[in-house]
Amino acid sequence: MAKWTPTHEAPEPLEGPVVATIIGGTLLWFVLFLVQLPFYGWFADHDHTWWLWTCLAGAGLGLIGIWYVRGRDAALKRAAAAEGAPPTG
Repeated sequence: MAKWTPTHEAPEPLEGPVVATIIGGTLLWFVLFLVQLPFYGWFADHDHTWWLWTCLAGAGLGLIGIWYVRGRDAALKRAAAAEGAPPTG
């Protein structure tokens, strides 16, 4: 089998409001958890409690995502500032 090689350059990654997007998604997961919480009895009766725990896990992973993208955003800003700064030494 021959190795596949791309015939064109990969496009530049899309940059947008990444931090705001992750915060919005995290809030959405947490709101979904809170909305379903009063119906815990129904979920338990029908063996669907995993729906609640999935929403809570999404919110928890979103908190990790917020921490990650804020650090990434700060590193990108530091790198851009270092490029524009005159060399020292």
